[in-house]
Amino acid sequence: MAGRNGRTVRDLRRGNRTAVLQRLYFDGPLSRFELGPATGLSSGSVSNVVADLIADALVEEAGSVDSDGGRPRTLLRVSPHSGQMIGVDVGETRVRVELFDLALTELARTERPLTPQGYDVDVIVGHIRDGIAEVLGAPGAAPERLLGVGVGVPGIVEHTADRGAVVHGQTIGWTAVPLEQLLRATSPLPDQVPYFIDNGAKTLGQAEMWFGAGRGARNAVVVLFGSGVGACLVTPEVEHGRAVEWGHLTVRVRGRRCRCGAPGCLEAYAGAESLLARWREEGGRPPTDTDEETALTAMLAAAYPADGTAPDPVALDVLEETAEYLGAGLSDLINLFQPERILIGGWAGLQLGTRFLPAVRRHATTYALRHPVDKVTIELGRLGPDAVTVGAAILPLAEFFAGGGRRPEPVGEDRLPAWRAALRERSPR
Repeated sequence: MAGRNGRTVRDLRRGNRTAVLQRLYFDGPLSRFELGPATGLSSGSVSNVVADLIADALVEEAGSVDSDGGRPRTLLRVSPHSGQMIGVDVGETRVRVELFDLALTELARTERPLTPQGYDVDVIVGHIRDGIAEVLGAPGAAPERLLGVGVGVPGIVEHTADRGAVVHGQTIGWTAVPLEQLLRATSPLPDQVPYFIDNGAKTLGQAEMWFGAGRGARNAVVVLFGSGVGACLVTPEVEHGRAVEWGHLTVRVRGRRCRCGAPGCLEAYAGAESLLARWREEGGRPPTDTDEETALTAMLAAAYPADGTAPDPVALDVLEETAEYLGAGLSDLINLFQPERILIGGWAGLQLGTRFLPAVRRHATTYALRHPVDKVTIELGRLGPDAVTVGAAILPLAEFFAGGGRRPEPVGEDRLPAWRAALRERSPR
C-alpha cells in the first residue's frame, strides 16, 4: 500500500533499516536509546528495526554502558562477519584484488603485474576473474556471504541498460569495452552477485570521504595521481562523487602530446609517466627495465639525495615544474567547484607526498581566485595505495545499505555445486 508521497510500507521499512545500519556502521557501537536521536526514529521503530536486523544476523551486541541510574544499556554494532565484498583496482602497473569483511578488514589479496602492453582487454578480464577466484578460495572467505564485486578502472564508465558497464578508456586503448558483460561471461560467480564498475578516481574519492581525510566535508575534490591524473568531485548534490577527467584539461596550447592523443593536457605534464619521460628527454637517466613506481623512487632520490650529495638538477627542475602544473590544475578545480578540501592520493601522489605539497599549495594560491582559495585546504589522502581497492569494495557495500541490508537471493541448490566446483578449479593449490 502506497502513502500520499508514493512510498509503500516496504519502502519505509527499508529506509528505517538503512538509517539504523548506517548510523551503527559510521558511529557505532550505539545503544537503542542513542539510535533514536541519531536516526530520527521513534523508540518503538528503533526496537523493531534492531530486532529485525539481529534476526538477520546483521547487527550484534557489543558490550554495555552504564545509564543514568537505570540498567546498563546494551551497545549494538554492525556484525563485521555478516557480509563480504571484493574490491578490484585496475591500475597502471597492476591489477589488485582484495576481499574484505563488512568492516572493510582485509581478508585476502592478490596482485597481477601489468606490462606496458598489459591493457589488452582479455588480459585484464583474465586477471580480474582469476583474482576473484583466488581470494574466494582463501581461508576466511565465505562466498555465500558475498555482497558484490566493485571494480575501479581508468576512463569514463557508461552504465547502459543492455550491456551493463561500458568503459571508454582512451588513454589505455579501450573503446566502448563492455567490461561487465565480459566479466559475467567468464565469471565463477552466480548471476545474482552484482558487479559495480566505476572510474578509479571515483572509488578513491568514495574511500577517502567515508574513511579518510574527507570525512565531514560536504564539498571536496579527491585527486588520483598515478601514471596519469584524474579527480572525483563530491558535493551535497553528488554525495557519492562524480569522476571528472581533470587530467585532460588543456594547460598548454600546442603543448606536449598526451597519451590520449590531444596536445597540452595536464596529464602530459603531471602524470608519473610524463615525469619520467621529461626527465629522460632533458638528459636524466631513469632506471630501465623496471616499473614506474621504482623509477619514480629513483627520480626522487636523485632530486633529493639523502647522503648530502648534490641533487640531480634535471630531476629537480622537472619535479618543481610538475608542482607548478599541478598547482595550476588545482586552481582550476578551486575556481570551478569551490571545494572546502582537496585531497591528493594515488601511488605517485603519495610517493611525492610532502616533498612537493608546499610548492603545490603555493602555486594553487598563485593561480586561483582569492576568495575560494582562502577557504580550501590541500592535503594528502590518508588511506594509502590501497584506497582505490577499498573504494571499489565500498560500491557494493553502499548498495547493500541503500537496500536496507537485504542480501541477494540465495543460489538454487541445482547451481550451487557447479559454482563451488568452478571456484575450486580456479583457486591456487
